[in-house]
Amino acid sequence: MVSISWLYLLIFLYLSLSSISSPSPSASFPLCHPDDSSALLQFKNSFSIDMFYTPYHGRSCGAIPSKTISWDENGTKDCCVWSGVTCDNRTGHVIGLDLTCSSLKGVIHSNSSLFFLRHLQSLILSYNDFWGSTISSEFGKLTHLVHLEIFESGFSGYFPPEFSFLSELVSLVLSSNDELILDTFTLKRIFSNLTSLEELYLFQVDMTSVEPVSLMNLSSSMSSLTLDFCNLQGNLPDNIFYQWPNLEKLSLEANENLTGFLTKTNWSSPLKYLDLSFTEFSIDLPHLTKSMKSLKTLLLSNCKILGWNPTLLLNLTQMTSLDFSFNNFGGQVPWSFLNLKHLTYLRFQFNNFTGQLPDIYAHNSSQISFSSDSSKNQSLGPLPLYLECISLDGNLLDGKIPHWIYSLQLLQILTLSDNQFTGQIDEFNSRSLKELDLSHNKLHGPIPRSIFQQVNLTWLDLSSNNLSGVVGLDEFSRLQNLVCLQLSFNSLSLSSEISFNYTLRRLTLLHLSSCNITRFPNFIRNSKHLLELDISSNHIDGPVPNWLWNIGKDSLFYLNFSHNFLTRMEQLPWKQLQYLDLQFNLLEGQLPIPSSSIVVFLISNNQLSGEIPSLICNLSFLEVLDLSNNVLDGKIPPCIGNFSYSLSVLNLGMNKLHGTISATFAMGNSLRNLNLNGNQLEGLLPPSLQNCKKLEVLDLGNNKINDTFPYWLESLPVLQVLILRSNRFHGFIASSKTELSFQKLRIIDLSNNEFSGDLPAKYFENFLAMIDAPPEKLKYMGESYYQDSVVIAIKGFDIKAARILNIFTTIDMSNNNITGEIPKLIGKLKALKGLNLSHNKLSGSIPPSFGNLINLEWLDLSSNELAVEIPQQLTEITSLAVLNLSDNRLVGPIPHGKQFNTFDNTSYSDNLKLCGFPLSKTCNNTSDEAEQSSSKPFQQFGDLEQRNGFNWKHMVLMGYGCGLVLGISVGYIVLFNKQPDCFTKIVIKYWRRMMG
Repeated sequence: MVSISWLYLLIFLYLSLSSISSPSPSASFPLCHPDDSSALLQFKNSFSIDMFYTPYHGRSCGAIPSKTISWDENGTKDCCVWSGVTCDNRTGHVIGLDLTCSSLKGVIHSNSSLFFLRHLQSLILSYNDFWGSTISSEFGKLTHLVHLEIFESGFSGYFPPEFSFLSELVSLVLSSNDELILDTFTLKRIFSNLTSLEELYLFQVDMTSVEPVSLMNLSSSMSSLTLDFCNLQGNLPDNIFYQWPNLEKLSLEANENLTGFLTKTNWSSPLKYLDLSFTEFSIDLPHLTKSMKSLKTLLLSNCKILGWNPTLLLNLTQMTSLDFSFNNFGGQVPWSFLNLKHLTYLRFQFNNFTGQLPDIYAHNSSQISFSSDSSKNQSLGPLPLYLECISLDGNLLDGKIPHWIYSLQLLQILTLSDNQFTGQIDEFNSRSLKELDLSHNKLHGPIPRSIFQQVNLTWLDLSSNNLSGVVGLDEFSRLQNLVCLQLSFNSLSLSSEISFNYTLRRLTLLHLSSCNITRFPNFIRNSKHLLELDISSNHIDGPVPNWLWNIGKDSLFYLNFSHNFLTRMEQLPWKQLQYLDLQFNLLEGQLPIPSSSIVVFLISNNQLSGEIPSLICNLSFLEVLDLSNNVLDGKIPPCIGNFSYSLSVLNLGMNKLHGTISATFAMGNSLRNLNLNGNQLEGLLPPSLQNCKKLEVLDLGNNKINDTFPYWLESLPVLQVLILRSNRFHGFIASSKTELSFQKLRIIDLSNNEFSGDLPAKYFENFLAMIDAPPEKLKYMGESYYQDSVVIAIKGFDIKAARILNIFTTIDMSNNNITGEIPKLIGKLKALKGLNLSHNKLSGSIPPSFGNLINLEWLDLSSNELAVEIPQQLTEITSLAVLNLSDNRLVGPIPHGKQFNTFDNTSYSDNLKLCGFPLSKTCNNTSDEAEQSSSKPFQQFGDLEQRNGFNWKHMVLMGYGCGLVLGISVGYIVLFNKQPDCFTKIVIKYWRRMMG
């Protein structure tokens, strides 16, 4: 909760003063009413104490002991002196109960003794663990409540209509209970009766079904309204703001489908705080700056801002906080904002601002110089000494970070990540920093010593730069408030501390990837609340130490130990773990099974052996499972195909699994990538693969599967990669009568099987993803946390494509028994990059339509029975880098020009009737007599060669001796540019003579 109204402060003072009691026997204040004392003790005893409970949103209760521990201590029956309890100084009844951060764990039932405290005026239960509790209708019996606050305590269910009985409520806070639900009917019924309500905080309450117009039922006394992250949808009426003439705070952040427009009429607003970030609101900036002169905080990230003119904001002279992040603004940062003398908080994250940060004015050290908003002229402004927050992440800013920023004495937050800043990080002159994020820049040099003196620092992220030097991990011992430490992807060497003499107890995120670490850092030994731990790509070897099993045992959800030299990991005890990456280690033994909460499990490229335990099928939330490149054997568990409806990636490739694929893939599954390549699987494919309607990648290559072509896979609507290579598939590659089959297919590899019959012309006609031009926007297949990869024959070599680009399209049907002619329809596949039909029994001609394959980079038709001339149209494929037409029955002259001038003999070998360059055999057939006869004019007109400085024989020798590409290219240029008219006349004259 960001603010509390002055009225609530008065109430709190009043209740606090009324609780003062004298220890003297003659005190005038009565003792606690016995019924209230009994009710409080019953309430206390209905809960356990969980001292390790950490609220989700990071609110630290510190080491505050539970307030209820002292209740009834030493026989004290007067509840008015108990911690968190306030009594009426006349009647002794409990009128205030504040149990914030009391570590209470349990459920508040409808028969709880809490509801016996009928005189309560203030009730605060925030930051406890009441998960499973509902907002009981019994709350409606506490009719004297003025202030009710239950912030982040795990309540769920619907708002009870009985809240309407709380007619004296002034402040209601039920935020961060994200399973609470409020609908339109209940809202109208409750809030139309809460006429005294001034403050309403429902952050993260589910209001999906609430119609925005129903907010008109809120009290006209409203001064503060916070409905962030409530999923409000629809239009907020313009005139609703007249409903709340005293409104000072309005926060509707992250209701992404909420629309509205700030009225243009003369609305004199006392509004001081406005947050419409991440909504669909339209903001007329000129009107806003004219009518809302009292604004101190303006947060408009990712909004529809009309009339953008940053100089208008200078009219808001009381402004302290500005946030215009995620608005796609470009050009120079409008540094004129620094003229707002009260400005302390400045955020312009994730725009497209360019240029450099302003520097100190050379002639006056108390001023800074910057480019003005509307021109390239330099302007001056005061040094912003009062800035507490500067956040410019995610722009295109460059240059050095100016020294004056390091000198700001009040600076608490400095985040400049995801820019292009260079230079070194200077020393900070103050110790006020709480957050420092300079990640993803081009900074170099050592980490400044002053960072280790920032004792208030909670967030430190210097990752993805080029920082260097040796840093002792004991340097961080002073930073006891650190919540986040990220130093990954630099050139740092972190030396592990030898002695264990300190811990960072508050640490929740630790990322030290690629930091040259040789052992696990000792300072995390007692980090009970760790959420993320990444020590990947280091030099840690041997078994995982036993003390690590207790780190974040109940909290850790992200763990990455990949790319080390770990040999043993005996257990995976983390109860909340969702992401586990142990890839590229030396782990041996049986496959470890994580807790049932796991979502992503990556343990490929180790030395795990044995069978895949059937316990793997208990992981019902699993989305990605990669066990590839191990030594796992046995059969695939039958349950593997239906144990998780959310499973998206299943990679068991490159193991020693055998038997049939007995898994049954359930209807409605989410499988997107199935990779069983490189095992010893046999038998038939399971027809239940048809149920995988989301399948994009199917790789079954390099097994012993003995089946006919699975034409029924053509019903999979988004299949893009199909690899069946090196199995025992046989029969025709026949299609069913399905229309538009395999429309999305971009990679198909059926090589090294026993397929026979003709090439599937119907399929080629339906390969729409290969017919269309390549997409302009390049992207890789897969999710952000898992990239699809396959092994593909590219230009004659088996290459692992670690990531599959969406422009990559290939057809490989080589090494089969396919007969018949090559369908000319293939010429329509304009996006095709590679085509391999070699080692078959294809006959007939090479279709001239192949000249349309303008993106083709390799073409292999070798070892077939093709028996006609090579079509001249192939020379139009200027992208062709590899051509193999060897071992056929091709005849006639080899086309010349463009890419064909770069191919050597191997492209055409074992075609006895081929002739012409680059073969040594000259052409004598009539179809190319002009070319053969052209040698005579060269002999007859030797003097012409001398005059023009051109010798064809020398050019050919140069092509062989100095490289085909350079030789033929130069020859081609000279031949067609040196005296072209004269040469053309000679050839035509000689041709006519030969033709009679």
